[in-house]
Amino acid sequence: MATFKKLVRFAVDDQTHYGELINIDGNKYTVQQFDGTPFDKLLSTDEIHTVTNLLSPVPSTPLVICIGLNYNEHAKEASLKVPTYPPVFTKPADALAGPFETIPIHRDAQSHLDYEGELTVVIGKDAKNVSTENALDYVLGYTAGNDLSARNFQVPEASGGQFCYAKSFDLFAPIGHVLVSTKEVQDPQQLSLITKVNGQVKQTTNTNDMIWGVREIVSHLSRGMTLRKGTVIMTGTPSGVGFFRNEFLQDGDVVEVDIGGMTKVKNTIKYL
Repeated sequence: MATFKKLVRFAVDDQTHYGELINIDGNKYTVQQFDGTPFDKLLSTDEIHTVTNLLSPVPSTPLVICIGLNYNEHAKEASLKVPTYPPVFTKPADALAGPFETIPIHRDAQSHLDYEGELTVVIGKDAKNVSTENALDYVLGYTAGNDLSARNFQVPEASGGQFCYAKSFDLFAPIGHVLVSTKEVQDPQQLSLITKVNGQVKQTTNTNDMIWGVREIVSHLSRGMTLRKGTVIMTGTPSGVGFFRNEFLQDGDVVEVDIGGMTKVKNTIKYL
């Protein structure tokens, strides 16, 4: 069975495949095709492709689980007390989007549209009652994500303090462009995170500022609850979100999230 370092998904004609990212030349990606899936087994092939677009590194997900208030500096910026356990909310499967997709925004979500750059985890096998010591054994890999948020539906007077609806519009969870193997990331708590809007840096941090690390998050979420393989976990955003800058995303804005210089999303916002 083949192993991957930087896993991508791509399309050739009407077929989609997994592959190992070999090289990037401008907007051209050279990939070596795998047969099979990373959730069962990957088989190496001799097929090499050059493509101009990459898809979400997973074709679908049982659930997108999001962690709130998980960076010390973000908690300070929000003037919020850190709770005993990480705040948890979810996005539906249809929120999943590819790394370079244009994100259509419903007119009712446009007034306070915000970005949240996040280290994102994909679960590789079913996990339940996992210890922190063994938690990373259940992680398939790491990728970049943007937890898009319609803040007008998130403020307490509109939502009663519930975050789910504000973050659950279709394609509000772009991830990619590659899924980096756990073998390539020695410590997920030592990764840079940079978010840009139209080329301007809005968020910059290191995942060592996370309050709950990946191990703690996976263990907590699996307590009495099965995390199915393919589950996407967005692990929280650092300081610098638009809400506290009074800067919201506009039609045509381009949002980039880079994790560790290894994986990134770059999505254009399109008002409907």
